[in-house]
Amino acid sequence: MALFTLRFLFITLLSLVSINSNAQPPTAETIVKAAIDNWRGVSSYSEMTMSIVRPDWQRTMSMQSWTEGDKKSLIRVTAPKKDRGNGTLLNEDAMWSFSPKINRVIKIPSSMMKQGWMGSDFSNKDIAKSDEIIDQYEHTLLSTESLDEHRVYVIQSIPHEDAAVVWGKEILKIRDDYVLLDHQFFDQDGVLVKTLVTLNIDIFDKRPVAQRQRMSKVNKPGEWTEISIQAAKFNVEIAGSLFTLSNLRNPRQ
Repeated sequence: MALFTLRFLFITLLSLVSINSNAQPPTAETIVKAAIDNWRGVSSYSEMTMSIVRPDWQRTMSMQSWTEGDKKSLIRVTAPKKDRGNGTLLNEDAMWSFSPKINRVIKIPSSMMKQGWMGSDFSNKDIAKSDEIIDQYEHTLLSTESLDEHRVYVIQSIPHEDAAVVWGKEILKIRDDYVLLDHQFFDQDGVLVKTLVTLNIDIFDKRPVAQRQRMSKVNKPGEWTEISIQAAKFNVEIAGSLFTLSNLRNPRQ
C-alpha cells in the first residue's frame, strides 16, 4: 500500500512539472517563426485577388500562388485578360518577373526589391516573403494582450547591426494560433512608414489564415492594397519543374 502511494505521489509530481513546463510562454523568435510557417506550410497553393486602390482609380487582379519551403514561390496572374500570364518567380535568393506582352523574363536586382510589386503597396521583398526577419533580427516580447478569447503577442523585431535590411524596427502582433494580425514597419529614424493589417481571418485546409490583409503607407492616406484569399491548401504535392524559368514563361501548371 505504501509503495502504491509513493508511486502515485511520484506520478502526480511528474504531471505537475509537465503542466508547469507546458505553461511556459513561447519565445518571441519561436512565435515569429511559427507565424511564418502557419501561412506557408511545407508547401502551399492558393487562389487570391489583389486590389490596388488610389484616389482616382482602382485595379483588381486574380492570381494563383505556389510555395515550397522558404525559398521557392511562384505567383501567376489569371485575370483580367490584359494582365493574364504575368508572373513572379522566387527561387532561392533570386527573383524574376515575366510579361507576355514583351515575352521576356527579367531578373529583379537587389536594388529593386524595395520597389512596388505590380504597382501595389507591397514591395518585391514583401512578395518574396523572405525569412530575413528570423535570421537577421533580434526579437523581444513587449507585451501580451487579449482579443476575442485569444492571446495576442506584441513583438519588437530589431535588425542586427550587420544586417543588410532597410527597416530600423518592426512591430508585430501575432495571435496565439500564429495568425499575423498587424505588422508595422519603421525606418532607421524610428518613424512608422507602412502597416500591414489583417481585416479578416478564415479557415483554409483546417488552419486559421489571414484571409484579407491591407498594406498602406502612412504618408499616402486614401491609398492601399488588399490581398484576399479565396482558396488555399497546404502541404500539397508540387512538380519539380514548377519553380523554373521555363515554367514561368510557358506555364505547365
